[in-house]
Amino acid sequence: MNGIGGEEVTARAEPARPLEWKFAQVFGERAFGEEVQEGKKKAEMLIKLPSEWRIHHATSYYEEVFVVYFFIVDIISAIEFDKTGDHLATGDRGGRVVLFNRTDTRDHGGNRRDLETADYSPSRHPEFHYKTEFQSHEPEFDYLKSLEIEEKINKIRWCQTANSALFLLSTNDKTIKFWKVQEKKVKKVCDMNVDPSKALGNENICDASGGKIDGETFISADDLRINLWNLEISSQSFNIVDVKPANMEDLTEVITSAEFHPSHCNMLAYSSSKGSIRLIDLRQSALCDTHCKLFEELEAPTSRSFFTEIIASISDIKFSKDGRHLLSRDYMTLKLWDINMESVPVATFQVHEHLRPKLCDLYENDSIFDKFECCLSGDGLRVATGSYSNLFRVFGCSEGSTEATTLEANKNPMMRQVQTPSRPSRSLGSLSCVGRRARFTFRIT
Repeated sequence: MNGIGGEEVTARAEPARPLEWKFAQVFGERAFGEEVQEGKKKAEMLIKLPSEWRIHHATSYYEEVFVVYFFIVDIISAIEFDKTGDHLATGDRGGRVVLFNRTDTRDHGGNRRDLETADYSPSRHPEFHYKTEFQSHEPEFDYLKSLEIEEKINKIRWCQTANSALFLLSTNDKTIKFWKVQEKKVKKVCDMNVDPSKALGNENICDASGGKIDGETFISADDLRINLWNLEISSQSFNIVDVKPANMEDLTEVITSAEFHPSHCNMLAYSSSKGSIRLIDLRQSALCDTHCKLFEELEAPTSRSFFTEIIASISDIKFSKDGRHLLSRDYMTLKLWDINMESVPVATFQVHEHLRPKLCDLYENDSIFDKFECCLSGDGLRVATGSYSNLFRVFGCSEGSTEATTLEANKNPMMRQVQTPSRPSRSLGSLSCVGRRARFTFRIT
């Protein structure tokens, strides 16, 4: 397992160049009270409402109900760039997936120096335009469990492209669907056309993680299991991790996130609600009930409290592009792990330390159980994660970096960034091999 990420990359001596932040709105209304750009959506949503709502929607009461209903289903619940950064997909609580194309790409002409200048010009600003949308999931009802299954899209993951067609996975709480999106001339529309989607899963799914490097398989995870799927076989999956105890009263932790290694298709990492990350090797056995490595930072007994285990729960993990590092997000912090050092992270970034005195209040209103995602920047020099009040935090992770920036994501194109002088809690001087490489998306690009 040693040296899984390959040769160490020497860190750059000079600090990363400060980022220049720009605003570009891709989707939604441009100003308060303005109609959503795709104006037909409101009419479509009205059609979906119960008949009694449609009949009486002119009255103030039903108008308010409609507005609330429309607002809820239109909330974006998942977003994902593809690995090229030229395509963007969003999913909402209404079960729809909307795709966008990047339109500011330039012709690939000229010599290499000109292309490099064009690629990294500070004035270059990405623009995305609406491409298409489709209804991915519909609301269902599980009669055996008497459980309503909402259509909300939990996660979207892009797959490898082929023959100018785009492929992506989308999932709600029960079913994973595999989609093919392609532009072609339609000479005749007939009822025999093949459905562009394929239902790949029929179980309680909380996470559909990206496909392996082989482009043929992907994983899904719920609280207790991780399953391996083949994109060509929708009728069965292989259970590779199962943490369900014989007696459910003995259950002490659940799976919270899972991710394939970006270059070793046999390696997989998953996190738990107890704040640990396990790295497993699929070559060991069919059911990977043991791990190769365990990444866990133990809390000092004197500092433990009632909230220690709750805030230690990891909500998201991401590999760096070279697979040498792992990024994890718990409620309070963002941690960067070296794949060859299990006992302690190489860097810890404080995100919600200012909320520590308010943990009791957060527990009372269940906010302490909120989940946040994380990502690595395209050049590997920064990490980012979300927070409350439309804020997100960006930290520099190059050697000697003191960058800690807080920005607000809003509709004001003149938004101001707030520089946070506070340093990460752990010195980054020891971070000598955070490879300056990578693309990220949620992997963001």
